[in-house]
Amino acid sequence: MPNNQLTAAQVSNTSSGSIKISVVSTMGLIPVVNASVTISYTGDPSSPLMELTTDSSGQTPTVELPAPPVELSLEPENIEQPYSEYNIEVTAEGYDPVLVSGSEILAGELSLQPIRMTPTADPQDPDPVVVIPDHTLYGDYPPKIPEDEIKPIDETGEIVLSRVVIPEYIIVHDGVPSDPTATNYWVRYRDYIKNVASCEIYSTWPESAIYANILAIMSFTLNRVFTEWYRNQGYDFTITSSTAYDQKWIYGRNIFENIDYLVDEIFANYLSRPGVLQPILTSYCDGQRVTCQGMSQWGSKYLGDQGYSAIEIIRYYYGNDMFINTATAISGVPSSYPGYALDIGASGDKVRQLQTQINRIARNYPAIPTVTADGIYGPGTAEAVRVFQGVFNLPQTGVTDYATWYEISEIYVGVSRIAEPG
Repeated sequence: MPNNQLTAAQVSNTSSGSIKISVVSTMGLIPVVNASVTISYTGDPSSPLMELTTDSSGQTPTVELPAPPVELSLEPENIEQPYSEYNIEVTAEGYDPVLVSGSEILAGELSLQPIRMTPTADPQDPDPVVVIPDHTLYGDYPPKIPEDEIKPIDETGEIVLSRVVIPEYIIVHDGVPSDPTATNYWVRYRDYIKNVASCEIYSTWPESAIYANILAIMSFTLNRVFTEWYRNQGYDFTITSSTAYDQKWIYGRNIFENIDYLVDEIFANYLSRPGVLQPILTSYCDGQRVTCQGMSQWGSKYLGDQGYSAIEIIRYYYGNDMFINTATAISGVPSSYPGYALDIGASGDKVRQLQTQINRIARNYPAIPTVTADGIYGPGTAEAVRVFQGVFNLPQTGVTDYATWYEISEIYVGVSRIAEPG
């Protein structure tokens, strides 16, 4: 399929989507304040549409941009590109400039575009450029090589894990397994799942279809983690970005708000069969240009339109014995979720821990108010949580629910490190 770059004329007087850009340093989770952000059409990069400045959280305001009609992302027969593409140029004092080319905007959807900036070391170094290629449902990508959904376990019992653990990081090999020149990226697990889901499906689909696809993506990923599939072949990575071997992942791509939130809600889940310890290697394909033994992505969308729930979609494709499981262990977090939401009136060690983490995060994100770490969830703590939720794209309730607890944990770990793995 041709890589059609939409121009201003093509998308004028159509629908619109929105975008919010977050800029952080590669040397730890440090917001880049007062960065200059210029947005232009990818097809017309010399004509800026708007210029923005990041705030104390390293974020721009949410702005609207033209996008093709939503109907184009709801039917596979449409040959027109269902999203518009934008270039995002970012400059900031003390940092190398960054250009993201091809950031995708879907009608009616909020796109979250992360930007990582490297502190300037050598002025002669080339400026970093991130190129986002076609979405997998629009572009041409190799079909998945079929594999068994359950991997054999060595007779010696030399399997890596005796239980399913949610890893802190996934090491993504950005190419086919045998390519020694491809870069390996350390990617936080939830960020990896959000990226893949934004590559593989459209966020305009019914929520149950998005949920079902995220479950398949997570289960596939955790099977690779659990069986150490590539390490057992002598490689030093967890998974690849090749659609022929694994699932699509694109360095630096934008993700969509509803996918972002849904992954935060269910990130510890995966798909199981009775009597099988390992997460199931859940194959899937678009179901139109490519067919497979697993889930049809477009088919899941149609089932969602008909009112099917996520588990009903899963069982339609994988059988009635497939069920949703939850990992009991999550790596890289200071403490597990207390099992209930923390709200005004709550007290104890979990609240004190939450307050301590919020105060550390506030040193990097000063828009978040600090609180007294007294173990009492009062109005001040609720307000700090509410502001945190706004900065990190969660519903602003002031209540520390499951998604908020683990988001606070992840950001706390991020700001406590000197630098994130590359």
